[in-house]
Amino acid sequence: MTAREAAFVSLQKYENNKKFANIEADTAIRRNGLEGADRALYTALFYGTVERKITLDYLIDRLSDRRDIDTNVRIILRLSLYQMRYMDRVPDYAVVNDAAELCKRFAAKSAVAFVNAVLHAYRREEGRIRLPDAAADPIGYLSITYSYPAWLCRMWRDAYGMRKTEAILRAFDENPPITLRVNTLKTDVGAMCARLSERTIGCAPTANVPGGIRLTCHCPIEQIPGFEEGLWFVQDESSQITAHLLGAQPGEQIIDACACPGGKSFSIALWMGNEGRVRSYDLHKNKLKLVREGAERLGITVIEEKEQNGAEFVPALAGSADRVLCDVPCSGLGVLSKKPDIRHKEESDLARLPDIQYAILENCARYVREGGVLMYSTCTLNRAENEDNVRRFLAAHPEFSPQPFRVGGVNAPEGMLTIFPDTFRGCDGFFAAKMVRTGGGQEPSPGSIT
Repeated sequence: MTAREAAFVSLQKYENNKKFANIEADTAIRRNGLEGADRALYTALFYGTVERKITLDYLIDRLSDRRDIDTNVRIILRLSLYQMRYMDRVPDYAVVNDAAELCKRFAAKSAVAFVNAVLHAYRREEGRIRLPDAAADPIGYLSITYSYPAWLCRMWRDAYGMRKTEAILRAFDENPPITLRVNTLKTDVGAMCARLSERTIGCAPTANVPGGIRLTCHCPIEQIPGFEEGLWFVQDESSQITAHLLGAQPGEQIIDACACPGGKSFSIALWMGNEGRVRSYDLHKNKLKLVREGAERLGITVIEEKEQNGAEFVPALAGSADRVLCDVPCSGLGVLSKKPDIRHKEESDLARLPDIQYAILENCARYVREGGVLMYSTCTLNRAENEDNVRRFLAAHPEFSPQPFRVGGVNAPEGMLTIFPDTFRGCDGFFAAKMVRTGGGQEPSPGSIT
């Protein structure tokens, strides 16, 4: 199966079965034995077409009067228009020929003429197809130009303003290379950068937090040296910032309440010099294997993983932790450059999240000792999940106070920081809040747990 055929099949499965795009891509690459240029082409076509679906459908609807287009035919049109509009590797005539072959194999032969007509119309009309006007229809303009749902564009426009929203959407289009967290138990940033440079892998230390390396070129993970030796793990700089802000010290007792797949627990343990205790809890028992295996590869011995619902109180943990991190489940609206299928969530999918997150935060606050630190974080850009939850918590819990901090030249006087991808270049969108327990409150007396 060719890369284009594999991309079509994956798009078909994604459309019909609503599979996660990353799971489908990994499966398709293995199933079809895609390597090298074929793997790169498949990945670009599949993820790119998912990412630009809203814009591509807008174009199709303006190039054809038909509204009853067969699903497979529409997928072929999306795939072909994506290549013609956003890629320059293949001449347009070759894209049209490939579309005809896809029709013959995956749709009715009678669809060939229709697909040809739409694609030839795009070649003629490309420069004259009008997108929504930014002044007359700002939400439509943002949605169609950047291929995001109208509800999300409206939410961000209302929260951040038109100019900021467009800057965020532009930043998500950049798809930066990956970032590594260096295992400082075994090496350091300088030595790891030197090793990468020997392989001609461009890199630089992270700008806003020590201990990380940002690659300056896209490179398959399997080509990065030092993985089996446990010299690094993949962790976005935003996530590294949050782990650093927690401020864990050697010998302390730490709780990571929603730990999987383990990146923040690993980073916290490194800041502790592998001295103390990190309790890595997660609701999903099957994912805890990732924490255990990752810690073993890195040589981290202070992590103890355990199945635990962050919203359910464990009396023995009351007042036992020097620092607690609640990196809660969220809508993921800060990682859109890496997970394009998140764009196709429904607004209703977000409705229940703030209460779930608040329940975890309020429960885990009971584990913080007096004078200890409580951190709340998400990888989303949504005030209802972020600032509103923290303010709600602080209003209900006077025993906690916000702790101001500074990151990358940006002050957070209220102890809250939104990491926007347009201002923190190359970073995921993220939110972090830091609070200190300044009073005893009404919590149970500290228990003991082994």
